[in-house]
Amino acid sequence: MEMFDVLIFGAGVSGLSCAQVLGSAMHKDYAKDKKVGIIMHQKASMLQEAILNNAYGIDPGSLGADILQKSISNLAIYPDIIQLISQKVLQVDKVQDYWSITTSIGVLYSKIIVVAVNSSRSFSIRGLEQYVEEHKKSLPSKNRVQLKNVDHLVDTGVYVCGTLAGHASQFSIAAGSGASVATDILTLWNNGIATHSHDSIAKRLK
Repeated sequence: MEMFDVLIFGAGVSGLSCAQVLGSAMHKDYAKDKKVGIIMHQKASMLQEAILNNAYGIDPGSLGADILQKSISNLAIYPDIIQLISQKVLQVDKVQDYWSITTSIGVLYSKIIVVAVNSSRSFSIRGLEQYVEEHKKSLPSKNRVQLKNVDHLVDTGVYVCGTLAGHASQFSIAAGSGASVATDILTLWNNGIATHSHDSIAKRLK
């Protein structure tokens, strides 16, 4: 049985951000034996129709669809992150201390799952229904939902990020949410000692 340590559902802003931060840390001692995958489903990403004029670090007028494609290319620099394409998560089931994930083409297994799909009312991953509630930061007319969570943690071994975590629909917030989940997972792997993954000019010059 092939077991992931982390499996991310969705390749929108928050999912890709989470994957990039995890990928950048895979060389660290506490992470180098870990297996991370991301299910690259993104057809329903809110970014597909967006034009970005007010996102930090993004050129005004950039198209969301272009940013998604560029982010996928950027993720490829982290070969330890396994990209799973042409499938969608249908159901999750807890099995002892790991999760069984049924997709449109088969079954996967992971110790931790990160749910990074959008917050539309059509959310339909079976096995997570008990966590669904009305979105607290969206207008009722938007008809959106979120997963109950405390600082992105839904339940043991289940994280949520992006608008589905209850955040407002802004590019920077979604990206930060995914990165936050990644650093929490890195801390978990580091025996609970707070950690992060970033580089600096000083490190590069050494």
